[in-house]
Amino acid sequence: MPLGTNTEESNPCFKEQQLSFQCFDKNNYDKDKCLLQIENYKTCKKFWGELRRYRRRQGLYPLLPPLEERDKIKQEYLSSKNHKH
Repeated sequence: MPLGTNTEESNPCFKEQQLSFQCFDKNNYDKDKCLLQIENYKTCKKFWGELRRYRRRQGLYPLLPPLEERDKIKQEYLSSKNHKH
């Protein structure tokens, strides 16, 4: 796959990004009407960025887990986060 290709495989937040773009298109680029989508995208980018940094420190490659493992990783993270409260 060429570098820079924006797909779900290379961009773990592809779906969230697309939802943000769709919201902008639908609402004439009124950012205030798309705050939920924007926040969701930012949260996604933060999560996967932190995971990449963790994997880099641990020497785990590829830095971004394969597509088929990502849902499980997200669920484990959310599960552990919910149990801390």
